[in-house]
This record gives sequence, C-alpha cells and structure tokens, in this order.
Amino acid sequence: MVVLWPGQVDARVGEAIVTKSDTATVLSVDEFACSGLDTDVCREVRIRLESGQDNGAVKELVLDNGTIDPDVSEGDELRVVKNVVPPGADPVPGREYSISDFDRQGSLLLLVVLFAGLVVLFGRLRGAMSLIGLGLSLAVVLPFMVPAILDGESALAVAVVGAVAVMLTTILLAHGAGPKSLAAIVGTAASLVVTVGLAVLFTDVTHLTGLATEEATFLQINDAGVSLEGLLLAGMIVAALGVLDDVTVSQSSTVLALRAANPSQSFRELFGRAMDVGRDHVSATVNTLVLAYVGSSLPLLLIFSSGQIGFLDAVNLEIIAKEIVATLVGSIGLIAAVPITTALAALLAGRMSEAELAAVEPHGHSH
Repeated sequence: MVVLWPGQVDARVGEAIVTKSDTATVLSVDEFACSGLDTDVCREVRIRLESGQDNGAVKELVLDNGTIDPDVSEGDELRVVKNVVPPGADPVPGREYSISDFDRQGSLLLLVVLFAGLVVLFGRLRGAMSLIGLGLSLAVVLPFMVPAILDGESALAVAVVGAVAVMLTTILLAHGAGPKSLAAIVGTAASLVVTVGLAVLFTDVTHLTGLATEEATFLQINDAGVSLEGLLLAGMIVAALGVLDDVTVSQSSTVLALRAANPSQSFRELFGRAMDVGRDHVSATVNTLVLAYVGSSLPLLLIFSSGQIGFLDAVNLEIIAKEIVATLVGSIGLIAAVPITTALAALLAGRMSEAELAAVEPHGHSH
C-alpha cells in the first residue's frame, strides 16, 4: 500500500458525472392540460429551496405526467439544478430549475443506523468489531484503491493489495489473532491467488475488454488513463473477497468446534466431517452469488428478452459474459477455499491443547 499509495489525483472525472445541486421541498403538485410528444397532461410543481443562492425562495417547475420526469408528491425532498440561461435571455417560466434527483440522505442514514443497531444488538462486541472492520474496509477502498487506480497504478495490483489489506483488517478485528484467524487468512490468501489467476486467464480467453458499460465508455471518453480490462479484473477480485472470508472463517471455526467436541479425532476424521459442512456452505453460497448477479442484471435481462435475442446470442454479449465470468471465477475460488482452509485448520487444531480449544468461540461467521 505504501508503494502504490496515490499522490494528488485530479477529480475531473467525478466532476463531470455529478453536478452541484441544491435541496428543495415539494409544496404542491397541480396537473394541467398541455401538448407534448409523450403526454397531454403536465404538472406544475411548486418547490421551496432549502439551500443555495435562492435559499427560502419558492419556485415552479413544469414536468410531464411521469413518462420522462419522475413522479413527485407533496412533501418529497428533491435535489434540483439551476438551469443556465444564455446571456441576454430571460428565464423561461417553470424552467428556471430542473430536478436532478431525489434527496435520499435522510433515508439512507436511517437505514445505516438501523443496520448498525441490529448488528450490535445481535452480535454484541463481535458485531461492533465487525462494524469497525467494515469502516476500515471502506477506508481502504475509498482513500486508497479508487484514487490509486485513477492515479494510473495497475488496477489489478491495487485490487490484490487492497483485498489483502481488507482481509487482514476484518478477520483480525472480528476474530482476533489465533489459530482460527490464521487458517482463515492463509486460506483466503491462497484462494485469492486461484481467483486472480482464473480471472486473468478467462478475461483473456473470452476477450473481455471492459468496454461494455456506460461508465467504462465515459472513462474512456474523458481520457481517465484507467485500464478498463484491469478495472474489470479488479472488480472481480473485490467481489470474490466478500464471500471468501465468510467461507474461510466459517470453515476454520467449524473445524475447531468439532475438535473441541471430540479431541480424539484424527486429522482425517476432522477434515472429512468439516468438509461435509463446507459442501453445504458452498452450495448455498454459490447459489447466493449467482442470484446476486442475476438480480443486479434483471433489467438488462428483461431488455434482451423483449428483443427476442436467443440465449446463446445473449450470453455472448460482453455485458452478460463478464458477469458469467465473474460469477464462475468467484465460485471456483470459493470451492478451492473450503478444502484449503479446512486442511489448515485441522492441522492447527491437532496441535492445540484442550484448554486452548475450550477458549475458542465456536461461531465464526464473518458477515
């Protein structure tokens, strides 16, 4: 991280995506007849500005009937942008401001507080430590990984280094330094090596370019200096890490719990019984991975279905193929993590005394 740490990064890319907006509250919504391409009913929306140079002023917006413009109601919190008026021209009534988006900050904060409260309530000290680990993970991604990639460093190298940093931080914080964490860390690291190798190989074999999304096109147009193929690989690695540490910690904890329940078990017996649990865990987690990708791609799948594109033609498109490669590469890394971690944990457990085993907490789910 020290070697790859970014310097001063130009933020022109982000400035081009997000324009400065002000907050506003909807006071009323009234419909009236109008003529347009998509609708014959328009809406006059009265808003009160809550920030910016017109703070406190009441303005009117003219919107269509929900076909293009969003459907707003009285009391909604919005983000609005002041439209640029050419020199010498007068502002068009109802067009002085445009809706940029809904203001979601309050709702998002409420959800974050609810999530954090439930984690602490059910997880207690471990839950609190997991939240701290989550915060440190975001501290690795946002101040290090993203700026380093924008600074021109190899996206693949940054992703690997960042993933290892996140793994060490979260596992050690949530589970402490001991045999369980050691087996999980080494198992996760070994599985990451497998995942990275497969991701690099099949990104090349399937000729994935990273150009399939609008965001990638935008980065290319703005000459951000980012390797889109490297960015695609980095995304696969970070996504795979999210399930790898879960499985490795769970397997390590399972092995130690089985050993504590019956210290007379041999390495072979311990490994076999823990692998039975691991197979069930992998089956459920792989299904979770696939459904997560399908869920995030559902609007895209609907578009392809409505266009009557054949299944084989659809999966050949890069925007779908990259998700398939990411899912399968992550799943193979996940499968590899189970025997590797189980074997390591069984070796370590065989060298622990009964007093050490009794001190190990049996529950090790990391998410």
